[in-house]
Amino acid sequence: MTMMPMYLPFVLDDAAKTSDPSNERVYMGGVNVYLQQKMPFLGRLPRPITRCLDSPGLLRWIAARSKMTSPAGLGPMTLSMIRGETGRQAHEIDLLIDGLQAAGPAPEVIGISNAMLIGLARRLKAATGARIACTLQGEAPFLDALPEPYRTEAWGELAERCADVDGFAAVSGYYGDLMRERLGLPADKVHVVYNGIEIDSDILPGPRVTDPPVIGYLARLCPDKGLRTLVDAFILLKAAGDLPDLRLAVAGAMLPADRSFVNGLRRDLRRRGLDDMVRIHPNIPGTQKTGFLQSLTVLSVPATYGESFGLYVLEALAHGVPVVQPRHGAFPELIEATGGGVLCEADDPASLAEGLRQLIEDPSRAGSLAERGRAKIAEAFTADRMAERYETMVERLI
Repeated sequence: MTMMPMYLPFVLDDAAKTSDPSNERVYMGGVNVYLQQKMPFLGRLPRPITRCLDSPGLLRWIAARSKMTSPAGLGPMTLSMIRGETGRQAHEIDLLIDGLQAAGPAPEVIGISNAMLIGLARRLKAATGARIACTLQGEAPFLDALPEPYRTEAWGELAERCADVDGFAAVSGYYGDLMRERLGLPADKVHVVYNGIEIDSDILPGPRVTDPPVIGYLARLCPDKGLRTLVDAFILLKAAGDLPDLRLAVAGAMLPADRSFVNGLRRDLRRRGLDDMVRIHPNIPGTQKTGFLQSLTVLSVPATYGESFGLYVLEALAHGVPVVQPRHGAFPELIEATGGGVLCEADDPASLAEGLRQLIEDPSRAGSLAERGRAKIAEAFTADRMAERYETMVERLI
């Protein structure tokens, strides 16, 4: 296995893996990709000049400050990337192939991490003769948010480029069906490969009862993940007056573009006199994730869109924390597969508040759901099981 970081350096919970020099070389670095979109002549500059722009330290520094996360301004670059060798980043693809060929023997299979990179497939296959596998995870909401005409053109180009891929690994049955329909993929090309997590030895052996009860959230601090809906549900529960000790704990990545949204939530909570009952932890380190999850009674990330998976569901259940999730996207599939939570109506603070109340007021039921979910994670949603499923797909491709 050869891993080749692209766009940005790896960000891993394990600091030792992050510092591994083999993970430090970045291909198609985000700065070069962006600048070559704006100024195509940069792709013809000597590599030593452009190589400095792929410095992991520089990329991390810019990523921490950049506001280039909104699809609204990324239509032209998205379309260019999907077009691959005919797009403005073609020079970067050549450098990626050079790096791949220098890394060792020719690969039998090349895995592309998401369909936004499908423009690589044609050149990679021609240069190496390898089979191409592409993971499907989360592309649809981003593409649908592009402005026209880029949205329609990007979907059309993506569908055409799918012919260059030998097999697709969808992270859920729901998302595999969605992308198969939207891209016109043959059913036998799409394989469900559920995400998995490593079961840490620090995880406690069973569910717990927290006192006072704490509702948790662990995802990016942005509107799309439903944080506003969760805060409104918390406000409703507090307004009822029968859960005076109830707390809300929020943690996750906060990008520069998210600050005004989070500050607005803080002001709203302060105005209602609830700011002392809410803890917000922006950019929580991975090393603190276990402690955070073990402090929760229940977790909810009520995403406003059709989430392709939701890794936070696995993480919560592995720590003995039941979940309340909206009835759309991959969540019904995950709740059915794990038995570790309940569903509520999407974008409905009252329905979410009711689901949360059920588990807060019935610790026995919450504990039963958590234990059932924790056992299922250990059985079917570990990193090893994910690897086995992916390996099965790869063997079929070969």
